[in-house]
Amino acid sequence: MPMLEESTGFPLADADKCVKCALCLPHCPTYRDSRDEGDSPRGRIALMQGFATGALEITPALTGHLDRCLACRACEAVCPAEVPYGRLIDAARSQLIRHGHRESMLVRLFAVCMRHPVLLYLMHLKLWCMQQLGLLKLAFMSRRLRRLARMLPPLAAPRSWPLAYGTSQAGKREVQLFLGCVARITQPQVMHATIRMLNALGYSVRIPEGQTCCGALDQHAGRTAQASALAMRNLDAFSIDTAMPVLHTASGCGATLGEYPSLVSDPRSAGFSARSRDICAFLAGQEQLERIKFKPLPASVVLHSPCTLINVLKTDKAVAELLRRIPELRLVILPYSTGCCGAAGSYVMSEPEIADRLADGIAAAVKKAHPDILVTSNVGCSLHLRAALQRHGLDIPLLHPLELLAQQLPDDSDAGAIIPA
Repeated sequence: MPMLEESTGFPLADADKCVKCALCLPHCPTYRDSRDEGDSPRGRIALMQGFATGALEITPALTGHLDRCLACRACEAVCPAEVPYGRLIDAARSQLIRHGHRESMLVRLFAVCMRHPVLLYLMHLKLWCMQQLGLLKLAFMSRRLRRLARMLPPLAAPRSWPLAYGTSQAGKREVQLFLGCVARITQPQVMHATIRMLNALGYSVRIPEGQTCCGALDQHAGRTAQASALAMRNLDAFSIDTAMPVLHTASGCGATLGEYPSLVSDPRSAGFSARSRDICAFLAGQEQLERIKFKPLPASVVLHSPCTLINVLKTDKAVAELLRRIPELRLVILPYSTGCCGAAGSYVMSEPEIADRLADGIAAAVKKAHPDILVTSNVGCSLHLRAALQRHGLDIPLLHPLELLAQQLPDDSDAGAIIPA
């Protein structure tokens, strides 16, 4: 088996841990949607084993089943054999690429723009200008592009980020902030809210130059060379102070940042992943949080927990803990049984029908709860659910947990304004 694994480049030993017990089936969003065994975790693992050993040919039907996987990793959470499904699906997609399988042109172009800072800036500028001129709804003839345009919130003008944001409080405590790619375009207000919260707790915030996309889009599409290159660029950017926590606001990015040792062999990767922290988990562990008296918010808030927060980072409880610090806030947590929203990085572009059905299920659950606010911790989920709420006629603000916390900071907080250091 080791020789076969070495020759195929696929982790067959990990795949062989799957005993096909079917305990994962009720938790798999795509299996629940199609009731097709090929769209279940054990069915997909069987397909992976088949083409990795040469027992199966790589056909459109086979690649279709693997393409439809969300990589939500809900199956990992319930697997008694602890099968590392996330590693398997990434490796399988890498093998498919080596055999000539390709994603759609739209998905590949999107990934290219996310990788390159200049292209990312130009895309941001173009979308902002089109929104300002009211042209965005008229610009796209393609139904798929019009659908994606509806996901966009009102965009802020492109801007550069100062390298540091200081605090007037005594003591020298610093953290580094990871901006991401999509988030820096669509959620700059989340970064501002994060900086306000950290400054209020006495932390100065540094934003390293040269940071780029985390690599998740490429990692989960099987483009390992591109994902590794992005990981190396981030290791270079964040290597100035290897003792400083690296905080991220998007759980999808955080999941990949935590897996850099599997993407690159650089000795810095383990230390980087160890100090990479979800912002809510980091804040929940701060003793100085006790001295902040948040303003009351008499509102009903529904909390959606992204798959990456539940199944990979496992920090979803920290979000609820933080939000419960706001007086008079009535928190409703969507049950895990509502499943994945269907965003899943580029999945929302490659499998739009399934993605929208899954998001519609979340929107229906939100509508039933009649909340004043919906909260989620991942930028992809936020954009996708925003469109789903519109389809269901729900005019509900959709916020990141840090936005809600920052807006409830006391008026006399030192973090009332963000001042570059």
